[in-house]
Amino acid sequence: MKRYELTPAEGEARLDAYLAVQGELGLSRSRIKGLIEDGQVTVNGEVPRASQKIHPGDAVVVNVPDPVHIELLPEAIPLNVVFEDADVLVINKPRGMVVHPAAGNWSGTLVHALLDHVDDLEGIGGELRPGIVHRLDKDTSGLLVVAKNERAMASLADQIREHTARRVYWAIVHGNAMPDSGRIEAPIGRHHTDRKKMAVQPKTGKDAATHFRVIERFKGYALLECKLETGRTHQIRVHLSFIGHPVVGDSVYGTRKAHLGMEAQALHARQLGFTHPATGEWMEFTAEIPADMEQALQGLRAQ
Repeated sequence: MKRYELTPAEGEARLDAYLAVQGELGLSRSRIKGLIEDGQVTVNGEVPRASQKIHPGDAVVVNVPDPVHIELLPEAIPLNVVFEDADVLVINKPRGMVVHPAAGNWSGTLVHALLDHVDDLEGIGGELRPGIVHRLDKDTSGLLVVAKNERAMASLADQIREHTARRVYWAIVHGNAMPDSGRIEAPIGRHHTDRKKMAVQPKTGKDAATHFRVIERFKGYALLECKLETGRTHQIRVHLSFIGHPVVGDSVYGTRKAHLGMEAQALHARQLGFTHPATGEWMEFTAEIPADMEQALQGLRAQ
């Protein structure tokens, strides 16, 4: 139970916005809104609305219930843990692993593996679960960061949203007739006819931007470095396909041309950087590309 009282210096404030900046709580605005809707917040003894204005002298009491156990069962799946402390984990996810349970993938996911691996979860959103800050597609390998508690989740989510986190991908693509570097800016939304796919949708899509740089050119192919400015679903794959250079091995947005011996798409989250939620220290990690992607590059260099 936390109690706050506005001071004259703070003046009038909207309730959810006021609580969101209370560092002691360390809760996201959406989590605070949920607590208010659940009757876990009172203002002067009464249950308020999230948008209610509060004034100097008002007493705000916040009750954050203990996290509840979710129904998912831990699974002893090996993880490549690059870094771990009391607040975050950095995982090098293998290609083929689904990050979050969903239809068709109710077991064997990264979340199931994390529930078995982590023994000091504090809970996210009222549930005793790891906080998936950003996702990687099933067939994309590489680095992602996971939050162990609400405070870390809010900080990392803010960094992703404000583009201060660094996310760098390597991709082998079809074709090599692109400039040395560039910025792809094209809105992304659901495909009009295939709802499982995303597409560039100039009228209905959400703003999306990807920066790319050519690392190496080959006969008919190129190795690109891609940096996310935004983080839409399948963004890199959609944007590269949109400019005529789909990712090798991408069965959804790619071509039927040779996959260079790749088991799946040649897309790897190679670098990840963020400010640590508790220490404020900038942290950066690098994960080498998978063996089949390296073999594909060696084959292209030998041509």
